[in-house]
Amino acid sequence: MIRHTLRWLLAAFYAFAGYVHLANPAPFLSIMPTWVPAPEAVVLWTGIAELLGAAALAQWASLPLRRAGAIGLALYAVCVFPANIHHFALDLARPGGGLGLGYHGPRMIAQPLVVWLALWTGGVTDWPLRRR
Repeated sequence: MIRHTLRWLLAAFYAFAGYVHLANPAPFLSIMPTWVPAPEAVVLWTGIAELLGAAALAQWASLPLRRAGAIGLALYAVCVFPANIHHFALDLARPGGGLGLGYHGPRMIAQPLVVWLALWTGGVTDWPLRRR
């Protein structure tokens, strides 16, 4: 029951994030590292990836599709981690410290947890909660 509920919450989170990427790309473009080519296209495709991953994770008809969506969302979280680090550095360098460590610290810690949560709720892994 917990896995099912968390799967739906994670899918809802990614669906909302995907919508925001498409509806209002400006905040994401402002934190994009300069070495990323075609930043507008990257934000567009990340939004689409979030929406597709959320749909695959939320659906009930196909476990292989759910697992594929979970793996895709986990890989997505790994791939956007450099942008999160870049945002962390840029924001803390602002006068007044931007959003501060109270925002960025938990966000940095949560990123690996989101990777695991996608894989666990999608049925890719049972680690470390498998029954013995």
